[in-house]
Amino acid sequence: MNTIESLSELRSVVKAWKLSGLIVGFVPTMGNLHAGHLSLVELAKQRCDKVVVSVFVNPMQFGPDEDFDSYPRTFQADSEKLASLSVDVLYVPSVAEMYPNGLEQSVVSVPPALTGLLEGASRPSHFDGVSTIVCKLFNMVQADVSVFGKKDYQQLRVIQQMVQDLNIPIEVVAAPIVRDVDGLALSSRNQYLSKTERAIAPKLSVVLQDIALAIESGNQSFTVLTDVATQRLLDEGFDLVDYIQVCDSITLQAAESASQSLVILAVARLGNARLLDNREVEL
Repeated sequence: MNTIESLSELRSVVKAWKLSGLIVGFVPTMGNLHAGHLSLVELAKQRCDKVVVSVFVNPMQFGPDEDFDSYPRTFQADSEKLASLSVDVLYVPSVAEMYPNGLEQSVVSVPPALTGLLEGASRPSHFDGVSTIVCKLFNMVQADVSVFGKKDYQQLRVIQQMVQDLNIPIEVVAAPIVRDVDGLALSSRNQYLSKTERAIAPKLSVVLQDIALAIESGNQSFTVLTDVATQRLLDEGFDLVDYIQVCDSITLQAAESASQSLVILAVARLGNARLLDNREVEL
């Protein structure tokens, strides 16, 4: 595995691949890799001849009261995991390499109809940071295919919309959520859970699955279903439920009875962990 820090070297390597007619895949990450991240890499390897993985903790997508400084940085372990999968290039740019003119730079902003709700409602600058860094990385790597996980479902939709709106020549592949044996969606932030909290956490997946089953059985009282699920989580020991919402899977607007492709999106807090999960429902 070739570890690269400079953009010029990265572009030289990718250019040589493309001149040879090879298909290039790309997986952007913020490091602290777990099996969910590695499944994205494996999917990219299945679809592409060469794979680039980036590790960059992006300051632009963290709010002033969020955990940028404390975000886990585990470069050595990440590098070993990626090498074991025979990743071709690990790209690890510095903040200066990524933002040579500082963070007060041009910003890619996906319309608020998609970014101003759910996660964006309480984190107003978050998705501008996400779309800007991903657009920059797409321009830097110039891959043919990029793989994103469905766990961060709204983020996935934002990236898909950006690629469509800006005519970026890359295929965005959506990878399924990877779960632990008890159903908890894998996340870097799961390590914040205490032993007691870790035993409670899988209930989030359970209540979402119950909502999905109810909808598939014909129950379209979406607000009632999500209200009951919220109270169940609080009764099970969750500290707070930021939201549980049944949405149209494309627009992420609140689902209506005529909607056929749905996603149930949820965020709940348990101790120091903010847990995201979702379930898709096709009617």
